[in-house]
Amino acid sequence: MFFKNLYLFRLVKPFVLTPEQLEDRLAGMLFRPCGPLEMGTLGFVPPLGKTARALVHSVSKRMMFCVRSEEKLLPGSVVREMVAEKVAEIEEEQMRKVGRKERDNLKDEILQDLLPRAFTRSRMTYLYVDPLLNYLIVDTSSPKRAEEITVLLRKCLGTLEVLPPQVTTTPSTVMTQWLLGKDVPAGFVVEDQCELRTPGEQGGQVRIDHQDLGTDEVRAHVDAGKQVVKLALTWNDHLSFVFDESIMVRRLRFLDLDEEPATQAGGQPSAPPPPGSTGSGEAERFDADFALMLLEIEQLLPALFTACGGEIPPA
Repeated sequence: MFFKNLYLFRLVKPFVLTPEQLEDRLAGMLFRPCGPLEMGTLGFVPPLGKTARALVHSVSKRMMFCVRSEEKLLPGSVVREMVAEKVAEIEEEQMRKVGRKERDNLKDEILQDLLPRAFTRSRMTYLYVDPLLNYLIVDTSSPKRAEEITVLLRKCLGTLEVLPPQVTTTPSTVMTQWLLGKDVPAGFVVEDQCELRTPGEQGGQVRIDHQDLGTDEVRAHVDAGKQVVKLALTWNDHLSFVFDESIMVRRLRFLDLDEEPATQAGGQPSAPPPPGSTGSGEAERFDADFALMLLEIEQLLPALFTACGGEIPPA
């Protein structure tokens, strides 16, 4: 259950709901499969899996929950092809042009016919709220997905005031300096992947993978005006990730867990599950992993914010 991405939101107001109260709110938006004529559905499921009942799993006052989505797989190319065939058939038989409105109606009819027979795809997204540090963290790299989940949460809770974190110095400026070997904070190591972009809507973009970033060739992109928008980093030999200009952490890997998934950073045994865990082996492992992930994330985020000149408190 270790997160692979950290899509960060700062809670504008303290999160005051208890796990039991949050459970009651989420129960109003349980996941259900798509109906015959629905393109997709979204709802909450137990984070511990199908055999569990609780929608909220709490460790050290942090509350994790899970959103499941289901969507119909109906390629646009298939729909367009069927619409074109129907339009051609009408125009040939009736010797007239099919207008835009009629074309749209044909598309709706074809969708209604195809939807009940379409395959579906399901996806799980984990997230947790940290009332102590005022974070909401979603395991996704998709802004659209993050927005869908916050909208769903807002429906359940009635209100949810969140903002992306703001820092004093833009991450692009900071990462560009790091690429040049300047002011890299202790604990951070620049790896061999980055993405550079020229500022502006039509700016050129370059992606560099598995290459020494200290070469003159790479530096020439910076000299030409490009800025780093994504940069692969290692932090304290514990975590590797790609830092994004939007203060997002992508492709997160917990390096100490590659061989021992339930050990703490530094190779020490993980702490026992906190009081109140379900007692099952699966739940205990989930608790231990969640606690370890929290430990690492709660040290990484302040280090990133400090490297970017410090976080600006939400207004």
